[in-house]
Amino acid sequence: MIRGTEREDCKVFLGIPFAHAGRFEYAELAERLTEDPKEIFDATRPGPGCPQNRAVHPHLEHPTRRFYQKEFREGDEFTYSEDCLNVNIFTPKETGNCPVILFFYGGGFDSGLNNENTFDGAGFARRGIVTVFANYRVGVLGYFTHEELQKRYGRDGNFGLDDQFKAIRWVKKHIAEFGGDPENITLMGQSAGAISVQYLSLMKENKGLFRRAVMMSGGGLFPKFSLPKPAGETHGYWLEFMKDAGAETFDEFRNVPLSKLFDAVEKIHADRKDSIYYTMPVIDGVLLPRPVDEMIRTPLPIGYMLGYSNTDMYAPVMAFIGNRFGKKNRAYIYYFDLDAPGDGNKAFHAADLRYMFETFDRSWRPFDARDREAGQELASYVANFARTGDPNAPGLPEWQRAKKGSAKVLHIAREGTKTGRTSFFRTARNFLRHPSPKA
Repeated sequence: MIRGTEREDCKVFLGIPFAHAGRFEYAELAERLTEDPKEIFDATRPGPGCPQNRAVHPHLEHPTRRFYQKEFREGDEFTYSEDCLNVNIFTPKETGNCPVILFFYGGGFDSGLNNENTFDGAGFARRGIVTVFANYRVGVLGYFTHEELQKRYGRDGNFGLDDQFKAIRWVKKHIAEFGGDPENITLMGQSAGAISVQYLSLMKENKGLFRRAVMMSGGGLFPKFSLPKPAGETHGYWLEFMKDAGAETFDEFRNVPLSKLFDAVEKIHADRKDSIYYTMPVIDGVLLPRPVDEMIRTPLPIGYMLGYSNTDMYAPVMAFIGNRFGKKNRAYIYYFDLDAPGDGNKAFHAADLRYMFETFDRSWRPFDARDREAGQELASYVANFARTGDPNAPGLPEWQRAKKGSAKVLHIAREGTKTGRTSFFRTARNFLRHPSPKA
């Protein structure tokens, strides 16, 4: 039995464990919530997130991190624990065989939590959708590699990606208990979460587990230098990291205090500028058995939707790879060209999250009627897509699938929403002038 919270427009169940794992262990699905089956599990508070550097060294954060602190976390309190694999579930007031969206947050594979203030499933619940926000491991705890892992588990790295792999299976098994339809699951993610969804959509082991995928600022094939490396090629980086943390062996490293672990994060980030390419998924022979640029040639035959914004991270690249993947796989593509009000950061990377979940009232920005209208449109399109595979419905501007030779996208702009084209000139100009949000 689970105790949640009933709100005016939905029911909410927070902090439900879907799996458990020790440090540098692959997660096992949670079999029960309480030791005593008669005990009621309290799901009225969020569970802990994965320990991450910003929780230990917030004063050392990069300016772009401070921007996102103000944007999505200001004034909120978060808890952290290595036992962090939990989900927050939002359901309609009246449930029964509802379509399901399973969402994975972004954060560069290095940070993020499922209860940042932009994440709320009430808007989708009003549209008859069950929404699940899942935590997964990030940073060193999510993507450390070592030869000892291969010896013990027959695989190496990708703890965070495997957490997502397990979350899909938990949702498939249990979401009917919350009124969701286990035969109609849509994966959704933003940034690193979208890249994760892209990778999950290449795994044959996931065939039949979800019907659709929505990728916000992370769909398509990135340049080769930024794709997952073979796990063995990342060992040198992590051996250097272990040395910085004062550990000589794998077993010593498993017991390094978290504070010392994140002191080592600061040191290696200062010493090396390539850390981003090591704190991410790797070719592990199991989840990613081959190079991604080979696997992406035969993605799962499911429905795809993807989007990017006019000042996205590497905006011209994001638009190019998104359009290319979309045309090859007949995806629905949106171009978010609606500049966020309140500063000069345009439609920055992750700006569309606030619109997708209609959490305008949690922001400091002076959103107006057009912003709210665009949010209603975007949320309705995605709800329709999750329900039937087609985002279109009466009252919404027509959204056409991409197809070979066609670069048409759904253009969401200040003046309205309509079928149009991506302005590569605008994305390139914004990228040159605003390569990252200014705090």
